[in-house]
Amino acid sequence: MILKSHRRVVLVRRPPGEPAESDFRVEDVPVPEPVGREVLVRAIYLSLDPYMRGRMRDVKSYAPPVGLGEVMTGGIVGEVVKSGHPKFQPGDIVEERLGWQEYAISDGAELRKVDPSLAPISTANGVLGMTGLTAYYGLYEIGQPKAGETVVVSAASGAVGQVVGQLAKLMGCRAVGIAGGKRKCDLVTRDLGFDACIDYKAEADIDAALKAACPKGVDVYFDNVGGAISDAVFKNLNFFARVALCGSISQYNAAASELGPRLLGPFVGRRVRMQGFIVWDYAARATAAFNQMGEWVRAGKLKYREDIVEGIDKAPRAFIGMLRGENFGKAQVRLGRDPYLK
Repeated sequence: MILKSHRRVVLVRRPPGEPAESDFRVEDVPVPEPVGREVLVRAIYLSLDPYMRGRMRDVKSYAPPVGLGEVMTGGIVGEVVKSGHPKFQPGDIVEERLGWQEYAISDGAELRKVDPSLAPISTANGVLGMTGLTAYYGLYEIGQPKAGETVVVSAASGAVGQVVGQLAKLMGCRAVGIAGGKRKCDLVTRDLGFDACIDYKAEADIDAALKAACPKGVDVYFDNVGGAISDAVFKNLNFFARVALCGSISQYNAAASELGPRLLGPFVGRRVRMQGFIVWDYAARATAAFNQMGEWVRAGKLKYREDIVEGIDKAPRAFIGMLRGENFGKAQVRLGRDPYLK
C-alpha cells in the first residue's frame, strides 16, 4: 500500500564547521505521483557518504550544492511501486541518487536494477554499489598494484577502505590499513584479511608505525583522509609509487584549510604519481566491476561490514557520526520494509 504522505530531510543551514542536527529538517509532504514514463520508488536503504558534506557548501565543485530547503542528496536502494517506464515494473529493486526521502520520482535515466539474488539489497549502496566501484577503479586504474607490492589504505574499516584492502590482497599485495581504534583494526586484520592495521588513535608516531608495518616502503597509497595521516604515508612512498586521491574526510568539517608539510620535492625525486578521481569517471564500466565483485562476494573472497540505523529521523545524527568516524562499516539508514530481509 502506498501512503498518502511521507517524510524527507531538507537542508536548512550551511554549517561553517561540523554539521549539527539543526542544519536539517524532517518534514512530511504528500507522496508524489508519477506521470508519463516516470517511476515512483519506495526507498528502503539510504546511503550516507562523506561526499555529502561537500554538497552542503555553496561552492563550485564537480556537482552542484544542495539548495537551502531542498532534499539532501544521497543514494537509495528501493522498490518500484508505480511505473510508466517500459524498463521498470512494480516490485523491481532499484538504485539511484534520489535523496533523503521515503518516496521519490525517477525519470529512469539513471535508475539501476538490482539483482536480489546476488547479495542483500543493501549492498547496492556499498560493496556492490558506488563505494565498491570507487574502490575497484581507484585501486586498479590509478593505483595499478602489482603482486608483491605494499598497498596502504586510510580509513581502512570504512565503506571504500575495507574493499580496497581486500582487492589488494586478491592481487597478491601486502595490504596495510590505517583506522581509528582497536575494534576497527581488529575488523580490518581478523575479518577482512589485511596483513596489518595501524591504529592512528593509539600510535604516538604514525611515521614509525608505518615503517614497521611497511618494511619495504609503500608502493600504492589509497588516500581517503588527507591531513597528518597522509603526510606520514607520503614520507614512506617508494620510487615510482602511485597515490589515488579518493577523499580527505579529516578536512571536511574544517572551517579553514590546514597547512601541511611541503612534499613536492620528494615527489619529484621519487617520481611519485598522484591522481584524484571521481567514481563517476568510470560509470560506463560499472557493470563489469559489479559482475566481478558480485562473483567474489558470492565466493566469500570479498567481505563487507554495514552499519545500519532505523528511520529517516535518525539520518542527520548518523551522518554526523559517520563524519566523526563513529560508524563501523558502510553507513546506511533503513527507511522502510526490506522485502528480502529474513
